[in-house]
Amino acid sequence: MTAPDQHPGFDGFELSRIGVGEVTLRVRVGGAGPPLLLLHGYPETHLMWGEVAGDLARDFTVVAPDLRGYGGSSQPATVPTHETYGKRAMAADGMALMHRLGFDRFDVAGHDRGARVAYRMALDSPDAVRRLTVMDVIPTGEVWARADARFALGYWHWAFLTLAEPVPETVIGHDPEHFFLDAQFGGALRGFAPEAVADYTRALHDRAVVHAICEDYRAGASCDRQLDDEDRAAGRRIAAPLQVLWGARGALAAWYDPLAVWRDWADDVTGSAIDSGHFLPEEQPAATLAALRSFHTAGR
Repeated sequence: MTAPDQHPGFDGFELSRIGVGEVTLRVRVGGAGPPLLLLHGYPETHLMWGEVAGDLARDFTVVAPDLRGYGGSSQPATVPTHETYGKRAMAADGMALMHRLGFDRFDVAGHDRGARVAYRMALDSPDAVRRLTVMDVIPTGEVWARADARFALGYWHWAFLTLAEPVPETVIGHDPEHFFLDAQFGGALRGFAPEAVADYTRALHDRAVVHAICEDYRAGASCDRQLDDEDRAAGRRIAAPLQVLWGARGALAAWYDPLAVWRDWADDVTGSAIDSGHFLPEEQPAATLAALRSFHTAGR
């Protein structure tokens, strides 16, 4: 198995662990230019950006952390409301990280769970987020409000992971690799860069990481959804220009009109499908890179 923390796409990046309050984040920083924060999704780590990070670093100072609870970042204690793994807490981590690095205003791109953190950051800290990309998601509150039989069967892990502790943790503990890498997304993760898969595998054998992932989804079904519903009721919208990217061969394309959904949440929405499944940066790195570069260099 390839040693964790390694990926040729991050050559020249500095790997460190940075304290941001109650958690310590594993983070890579590289490149020069305007700051761009990259936030990974489930069930991965920041190494999911390895196919595009090096190229982005030619134009940007790229900052790629593991979300709290995931990968090499620390796991704060859980609370009954699940707020320690809510997207508001994760967004605050990202804000603190960027401030520690000297950036008060920056761009953000997030995939999957990272996209949920990214748009929460844009809602909670509108003065900090200059431009925002979300990949293969619609807002969490919209997901639950629109949930139907297709969602229940296709994204069954959303409901399973929200079950009370220790049900999912116990089931997953018998074979975490099968659960995370084989049983979902058609086993697509097995085909990604071996360095990244090795890092995912190492983390997913850690029971504390598994529990944190379950808490992330429990937060999604409770405090995250509540925050979204409150924002909608109050008329709060994302002020930053928003790019929406999604996989043309994935669930979003089949179930929703992503641009129409996001236009109910943001004032300036653009984007398109990419000929990909769910994992855009790993399945179609060239197309993903081109879309990110075009959007995030605009207005400079």
